[in-house]
Amino acid sequence: MLAAVILTYNEASNIAACIESLRWADEIVVFDSLSTDETVQIARAAGARILQNPFINYAQQRNAALDAVAAEWIFFVDADERATPELAAEVRGVLGREENGWWVPRHNYIFGRLTKAAGWYPDYQMRLLRRGCARYDPAREVHELVLLQGRAGWLTRPLIHYNYATLAEFIARQERYTEYDARMLYEQGVRPKPRNYVLQPLRHFFWRYVSLGGYREGLHGLRLSLLMAYYNYAMYRRLGKLWRGSAH
Repeated sequence: MLAAVILTYNEASNIAACIESLRWADEIVVFDSLSTDETVQIARAAGARILQNPFINYAQQRNAALDAVAAEWIFFVDADERATPELAAEVRGVLGREENGWWVPRHNYIFGRLTKAAGWYPDYQMRLLRRGCARYDPAREVHELVLLQGRAGWLTRPLIHYNYATLAEFIARQERYTEYDARMLYEQGVRPKPRNYVLQPLRHFFWRYVSLGGYREGLHGLRLSLLMAYYNYAMYRRLGKLWRGSAH
């Protein structure tokens, strides 16, 4: 049995279309973090099973979903993602194989544009899991890491990800990521050196814009590469503040 599991918090604008793209699963479960909008009502009306669990972090939430859903196979999908019929057929086709987990590529739409360069494709995510053989590393609260028993495989058909609809959304999420990444480096004992504030953002820009082909996206790729370089700088700035604060 295959259950598609959607983690949600206030996803009223996305949840109906996401559920509709998963009708091919044996069961659709909306694993909700106590939404305050109409997410749960819309999902229930669309025929999904609703489970609710207070949100602590993403790894804990996904592990709680693995514990709560009894299906042999779990296909995790975010509310801003859509599964295509081609991906559905590929998922169904691999369930009888020996792999216990499958990496799924994503097509990321950023500011409404499909973005394949600058590091946003293939953007593999391990989303198809044999439930008894997978847990999420509790030390990774975001950018979750699957601890898989056995072999993993690689699918070829992408999930559609409507990522960062606006610049404001992009900035808000990157602010959260840089704060988390700085804290992780601080806890690992990493101290920023003066050159990190200049050389690392420059290297990051070169990596995204040149090595990962951001230039192929024109001004869109240039803007994304510059934004990501800036947030690399912002991460080191936050890390420096953490160390200065610990000295007092």
